[in-house]
Amino acid sequence: MLLLFTTELLSFLTSDLTTTVSLDTVDASTVRINFNVTFLSLHCDYLSVDVLDSLGTNRQNITKNVEKWQLDSDGKKRIFSGRNKDVREVRSEDHDMSLEEMHENGVHAVDVTKDTWDQFINERDNAFVDFYAPWCIWCQRLHPTWEQFAEKVEEEKMPISVGKVDCVAESSLCSSAKIQAFPTLRWYHKSSAIMPDYKSDRTVNALNSYASRKLEADEKYKDWERKAKASGEKGKNGGGPQAPTRDRPDHPACQVSGYLLVNRVPGNFHIEAESVNHNLNAAMTNLSHVVNHLSFGEPEMRMSRKDKKKLKKFPSEYKNFSPIDSTPWINPKPHRAHHHYMKIVSTHFDSTLVKYQILENSQEVSYDEEEVPEARFSYDISPMAVTVERKGRKSWYEFLTSLFAIVGGTFTTLGLIDGILYKAFKSKKL
Repeated sequence: MLLLFTTELLSFLTSDLTTTVSLDTVDASTVRINFNVTFLSLHCDYLSVDVLDSLGTNRQNITKNVEKWQLDSDGKKRIFSGRNKDVREVRSEDHDMSLEEMHENGVHAVDVTKDTWDQFINERDNAFVDFYAPWCIWCQRLHPTWEQFAEKVEEEKMPISVGKVDCVAESSLCSSAKIQAFPTLRWYHKSSAIMPDYKSDRTVNALNSYASRKLEADEKYKDWERKAKASGEKGKNGGGPQAPTRDRPDHPACQVSGYLLVNRVPGNFHIEAESVNHNLNAAMTNLSHVVNHLSFGEPEMRMSRKDKKKLKKFPSEYKNFSPIDSTPWINPKPHRAHHHYMKIVSTHFDSTLVKYQILENSQEVSYDEEEVPEARFSYDISPMAVTVERKGRKSWYEFLTSLFAIVGGTFTTLGLIDGILYKAFKSKKL
């Protein structure tokens, strides 16, 4: 009786897990993609999120529901770089004279090569350099402005060397300077690059104002050094006031996160280097990244407590919702990128809770010399759905009925045994 009771109790307390495969009955036309990706060598200014699908959808540089954070060298958030914000187009300047006509009275913006770089950068304490590519449309628009700016610097006798570097002819020089986009306008002080790079309007007045502010800041720094030397102060670590800084660290790392609503058809969203104000240097684009999180459907933080409790009852092999979370995808060489291919399977838990499992495969892809790499996340939503249910658990009525049947059967069996033994021993006595 005890054995039967234990068996019946275990049968009541446990249930069987069943899975079935059928056509997906979810009637929603879109599905949500949640993502959080850190790019280790790409500035937020050049990061663009695009979506393509088989229905012809082509959305570029999506800003809605997308956040960007510039990171420091330790991977910590440093500067908020945008939420639902389009990048402002910088203003360029039109000139009546061509570049050749401007050169009639001499070339003012010096052409710098690898062989002349050291001499140029050390000629004065301050230098302003335009790193460009001849095929870059933005660079072509800037050339007359840059030449006129260099001429104005000479006229005002500003202590600045103004130069330009052709990154096609001097690719090694631009690679060592880690030039990711054209044009890159970079300020140097005593041969050291002062970050961040100049990214404002490309007009003579704007460039001249920027140069003037840099020179004023340099004078303030020199004045501080003179006063500190006269008073014997040594700066922050030596007990004196902290010296003003000439630059701000501008580590090229960016964390992009948010969500996308995409059609329930095969497609991809990709993150690439793109800018409305620059042409990207494809050869120097490195899309090494870490996928902090990637999932489909409603995120767990938006689930109700009831659904979270229900989901915990199912084994982990049915919860492959984000298999590439916290995974680094490193490209040892620039001009390469990882592509991720995902099969998305709708999974119904007890026919009420819908989640999406992911089957993923990734590979590193190399690009042609002129192509800009992209980190691509391709998805294909399966038309079939998996239903996971717990069945076989008895109701209280069935459990009590079985329990009474065990008790009644036990007493009936014991009565029969007692009757047989009574008759057997009674006949022996006679």
